[in-house]
Amino acid sequence: MLIPHPLLGLRDAQEFTYFGDASLLDRPDGMAEGASEQFHDYLYLRDNPAGEHQELWFHEQGDRSWLVVTRNTLTHEIFKVEFATDVALARRSAT
Repeated sequence: MLIPHPLLGLRDAQEFTYFGDASLLDRPDGMAEGASEQFHDYLYLRDNPAGEHQELWFHEQGDRSWLVVTRNTLTHEIFKVEFATDVALARRSAT
């Protein structure tokens, strides 16, 4: 699978490490009420959908950037690749 890196162009997926669902960017507040339950859900309860999904990838053998890859888990078609920091900032400003 080739991943279109936003700065470096097409890169082989073997250069990357897959870290799972991009919801990991939405880390709960450790000081909030009910933080223990929120962290349990954050750490252990993950969706595993078939179809379009946002995933977190680390470019370990390249520029060491964190990326959010939106792809279809059935066909491996990649729709969008963004820097994780951009996605996290957009999510924060939307709330």
